[in-house]
Amino acid sequence: MRNDAYTAAGVDVNAGYESVRLMKSHVERTRIPGVPEGIGGFGGLFIPDLKGMEEPVFVSGTDGVGTKLKLAQILGRHDTVGIDLVAMCANDIICCGAKPLFFLDYISCDKNIPEKVASIVNGIADGCVAAGCALIGGETAEHPGTMQEGDYDLAGFCVGVVDRPKLVKATSQPGDVIIGLKSSGVHSNGFSLVRKVFGIGESGQEQEKILNEKVPCLDRSLGEELLTPTAIYVKPILTLLEQMTVKGIAHITGGGFYENIPRCLPDGLAAEIVKDFYKVPPIFGHIAEQGGISENDMYGTFNMGIGMVTVVGFEDAGRAIEILARNGIESYCIGKVVQMQSPESPRVAVV
Repeated sequence: MRNDAYTAAGVDVNAGYESVRLMKSHVERTRIPGVPEGIGGFGGLFIPDLKGMEEPVFVSGTDGVGTKLKLAQILGRHDTVGIDLVAMCANDIICCGAKPLFFLDYISCDKNIPEKVASIVNGIADGCVAAGCALIGGETAEHPGTMQEGDYDLAGFCVGVVDRPKLVKATSQPGDVIIGLKSSGVHSNGFSLVRKVFGIGESGQEQEKILNEKVPCLDRSLGEELLTPTAIYVKPILTLLEQMTVKGIAHITGGGFYENIPRCLPDGLAAEIVKDFYKVPPIFGHIAEQGGISENDMYGTFNMGIGMVTVVGFEDAGRAIEILARNGIESYCIGKVVQMQSPESPRVAVV
């Protein structure tokens, strides 16, 4: 169907129809029990199975990918940022112990190129499969004249459920162990600083050259390293929760260690992190060296190789690491919970 007036204004409705056609197969592979047939309605439908739950609590989370998208746009690689989008939402709600049920996405772009949109949705579907949730709807919107040519932005929304007695709350005590789950890299935070450090933000040709240059300490190009998608911790954490008591979970996102770890600790308690208890991936040393960034600022901006932390009793620490390893996640004892010496004391000390 033609719409000459809308096309003249910069919006191609036929491209929208083609995008939906191309993404259908990606959406279909995320189907789980509870998803009715068909996509393309005005609302995403999901029928939750709440049998066996005393008091079901729905937990929701929303986020985006941030300026990491700029790197994908420069390199013309759009098939991984959708994983980041799902990870940023699903990793948040698992901190409450909630199992993700369904996900919706929002894509805004200067021009709807169906193949590009389908590649983005392919990544979103990959993320949903990894998180065990269904992609039940979304929106792709052309916004001509509001962003640069080739640019787009992503946002997502995830809903999960947990039985209220099983909600993960901050219940730790001094002496409990902090387990750090290995990150896959920089994940999706701190990219405004990353782009500043490497000069990614000026002329397109030079930016592509910077990102395609192989970095010796990484043994691959800077772009390959930085576009590595965010790890999704949902399934390993759900398994851990089934097998032991977890006293707190934190997703290490923007604000790094200093902002996020205190969110899983009771008032009056702090985290003492020993940096030598695990190996910080080389990319973080490279960023710090190239940007002249202090250690304090690095731990206050990036995940430093730890994408999520869980707090467990001292006696459970070894078993927690074994359970996570059996479920594909390398983890380490990175510190302990301590009593704060005064209300002015820092909530996180990296020693």
